Amino acid sequence: MRLLVTGGSGFTGRHLLRAAAEAGHDVLALARSTAAARTVEGLGATAIPGDLDDPASLDAAFGAGAEALLNLASLGFGHAPTIVAAAEDAGLRRAVFVSTTAVGTALPAPSKRVRLAAEQTVQRSALDWTILRPTMIYGAAGDRNLSRLLQLLKRTPILPLPGGGRRLQQPVHVADLAGALLVAVTTDAAVGRTYDIAGPEPLTFRALVQQAGRAVGREPVLVGVPLRPAITLLRIYERAVPRPRLKAEQLERLAEDKSFSIEAAVSDLGYAPRPFADGIAAEAAALAR
Repeated sequence: MRLLVTGGSGFTGRHLLRAAAEAGHDVLALARSTAAARTVEGLGATAIPGDLDDPASLDAAFGAGAEALLNLASLGFGHAPTIVAAAEDAGLRRAVFVSTTAVGTALPAPSKRVRLAAEQTVQRSALDWTILRPTMIYGAAGDRNLSRLLQLLKRTPILPLPGGGRRLQQPVHVADLAGALLVAVTTDAAVGRTYDIAGPEPLTFRALVQQAGRAVGREPVLVGVPLRPAITLLRIYERAVPRPRLKAEQLERLAEDKSFSIEAAVSDLGYAPRPFADGIAAEAAALAR
């Protein structure tokens, strides 16, 4: 199948492009810079110039004869109307969009409103759409989540756990997400459906950290700390640092259970995610190399 991919030079996109090439798909990847073009071409895709901030630049890319769109570009930046309009104008009917399970948070996160509006734009469109909502994505260096935790666990024997680590997590391996995307785009039963994409079962944050520690050969001492003071300190840190490595919202979400049913994805997509212990051990081994 000839696929048009947005967000192909990002973390998930790089894994998707590699998997698509291995599966024999002909992939066109939107690239807004020379660096992005080099990245996607190195993964077997054909780079097509285009910038989601410039709707006129999308005409050639969306009209390049692709059979389906895989939109991995974040829906949190307000580009959904532009993407949907470009696909509709080009007659590109089949489209799979990546959203996030974070749209279900009870927190007043600014991006939640934008992402929910984006999903509604997709759902009201004339496209044969599918929406995948992954939870926390991990699996390789640069995942912005667990690779940093693995590096921290290698350096320190004691780790504070805000809130005691009692709340549930259900991370998804990036390769499992990429596989789900490629199945969804070729599955008629997925048209008009929204799927949560997560690991096989939830585990507490404490258990997650313990398994990550074992993956790097450590049994860290985990010390529970009150969540509210930790959030206050992190807000001060955010204001003081131009590019904070951790944000208060990330800690606030540790007060919520992030547990999701994957039954629909299992049924319709044959989705079979790997156990977290296996995924995090493979990530740790890759980082060590």
